[in-house]
Amino acid sequence: MDAKLTLKLDKYVIDKAKEYASLHNRSLSRMIESYLKSLIDKEGKHPNNDIEISPFVKSMITGVNIPADYDYKKEYTDYLSEKYK
Repeated sequence: MDAKLTLKLDKYVIDKAKEYASLHNRSLSRMIESYLKSLIDKEGKHPNNDIEISPFVKSMITGVNIPADYDYKKEYTDYLSEKYK
């Protein structure tokens, strides 16, 4: 259920936030709601975690599982050897 909330913010911040929301085809209300939800979710899951993962990084999640014993240096060496044969 949606409810109204009145906030007092600097006019410059409001104007820039509206521009940003418009460029991303979102309403300012939904943008603020998403931000507040991310804060709430973060507190609920990891209250003592000091590391913050940005939304951009979160958007890059692919779902690919890499084995724990994966040797990326060997794979990269093999790739370069094959490339420059």
